[in-house]
Amino acid sequence: MVPGIMPLSCCRAMPKNDGAKKPVSETVPDQRWKLQVFYLCFYGFMTQIRPGESFITPYLLGAEKNFTKAEVTNVITPVLSYSYMAVLVPIFLLTDYLRYKPVLVLQSLSHISIWLLLVLGTSVLAMQLMEFFYGITMAARIAYSSYIFSLVAPSRYQRMASYSRSAVLLGVFTSSVLGQLCVTLGGISFLTLNYVSLGFVSFGLILTLFLERPRRSLFFNRPRGASNAAVPTELDRMAEGDRGVGTRGWQDMVLCRMLRELGALARQPQLRLWSLWWVFNSAGYYLMLYYAHILWNEISPTTDNRRVYNGGVDAASTLLGAVASFAAGYVKIRWTLWSELVIGVVTAFQAGLLLLMNSTTNIWLCYAAYILFRGSHQFLVPIAIFQIATSLSKELCALVFGVNTFFATVLKTVITVIVADKRGLGLSVHPQFHVYFGYFTLLAVVYLLVAIRVGVQHSHRRQPVELALAKEPCQPPEEIPAQENSPEAGTVRA
Repeated sequence: MVPGIMPLSCCRAMPKNDGAKKPVSETVPDQRWKLQVFYLCFYGFMTQIRPGESFITPYLLGAEKNFTKAEVTNVITPVLSYSYMAVLVPIFLLTDYLRYKPVLVLQSLSHISIWLLLVLGTSVLAMQLMEFFYGITMAARIAYSSYIFSLVAPSRYQRMASYSRSAVLLGVFTSSVLGQLCVTLGGISFLTLNYVSLGFVSFGLILTLFLERPRRSLFFNRPRGASNAAVPTELDRMAEGDRGVGTRGWQDMVLCRMLRELGALARQPQLRLWSLWWVFNSAGYYLMLYYAHILWNEISPTTDNRRVYNGGVDAASTLLGAVASFAAGYVKIRWTLWSELVIGVVTAFQAGLLLLMNSTTNIWLCYAAYILFRGSHQFLVPIAIFQIATSLSKELCALVFGVNTFFATVLKTVITVIVADKRGLGLSVHPQFHVYFGYFTLLAVVYLLVAIRVGVQHSHRRQPVELALAKEPCQPPEEIPAQENSPEAGTVRA
C-alpha cells in the first residue's frame, strides 16, 4: 500500500436500519456524493503526478547539485525520518479537528516547497529543509485516505476506499512512467523534470482549494444526532457513561477508555502478531525505500541520465505491489495456525533480497530484488489490515493503525540515528544494507521459531482428539466450526 494511507475500509461497518437517522452522506442528493467521490479520486490521481520524484537522488548527486554521497546519505536523508516522526501525531489530530481540507492544503503547500527548494536550493541546509517538508507530506496522507469516510455512508466505505486507493496507485504508476519516458526517450534533464513536477504540484494546490470541507469527522466533529442511531459507534457507547462531565472532560475520558480498550485488545494473539509485524517490518521496509536509490547510484554511477531507470523500476514495483495486494485477498488459509509461518517465510525472502541487492554488481539484479521486496511487503499489507481491523469499530481501527504507525516511525528513527546519521555510526549505504539484512534475518528467525512453537502446540492439541475418535469409531467426528476455515478465524470479535 501507499505509505500513510489509513486502511479503515476493513473496519466493521454498521448494519443498515431503516428507522435509524441517516448520516449526511445518505441524505444528500445521490449525484452529489458521487461527484464528490469522483473529484476526490481525480484529486488523488493528479497530486501523485510528480515525474521528478523518482530521480531526486541522482539529481542531488549529479552535476546540477553536486552533493557528495556522504552528505546525501548521512546528513540530508535522515532528516526525513526525524521530520515524519515529529509531525505525525500533530497532523493525525489536526486532520480530524480541522476536518481534512486544511491539512490537504498544507500538504500541497509542502509539495510546492519541496520542488522550489530542489530547483532553487544550493546548500545542505536547503536540502534538509526539503526533507522536512517531505516528512510533512507523508504524514498528511492520512487526510486524503480518511476524507472519503466523511462523504459516504458506512455501507459504502469499503468500495469507496478501494476507489480512492486505486486512484493514488494509478497516479504513482503514471508519474513514474511519465518521468522515465521524459528522461530516456525525451532526453529531458533532471532540473527540467523538477520544473515540470513543480507545475503539477502547483496545479494540485488549485485542485485542493475546490475540495468541499466536510461538516463532520471521526473524533472531534461528530454530528449531534450521532448518538441517537440504532447502532451506536464506539465513541457514542463510551460517552454514555460520561454524561455528567463537561464536553472537554468526556472527550478526555473517551480517549483514555479507548486506549485502555486497546490494551485489552493487545492480548489477542492475531491482533498482537500482525500489529508487531506492522511495527517492525514497516520500519525496515521504509528504511530500505529511503536508501535504495543511493545504493543504485553506488552500483551504477552513470553520468548519462538516459541510463538511469529509477522511474521504470518504481512503476514496476508499484504495479507488482497492486497485483500482490489484490492476490492476497484470495488467500484462504487458517490464519490462526499459519500466520507466523507465512510472515516468517516472506521476511526470510526479503532478507535474501536485501543480501542480493547489497552484494550484486549488476544493477538489473538490484532493480529486480527491489521490485520483489516491495511486492512481497505489499502482499502482506492487506492481510495485516484484515487481521487487525476486521472486528474493530471504525474509531478503534483508526487508533490501532495510528499507534502502530507511530511506533514503527519511532523505531525507524532510532535505527536512523544509530546507523545512518553522521552523529551516530554514519555508515555508508553498503554497510547500512548489511544492517538491514541482519535486521530482517533476525525477524525471520523469530517468526519461524514462533511458527514452530504454534505448530507443536497445535499437534499436541490434536493428539487427544484423534485418540478419542479412534476409541469410538462409530461416532462421527465433531464438525469443525465454519469460522475455523475462514480468514476471520482467530480475530477479535467486538
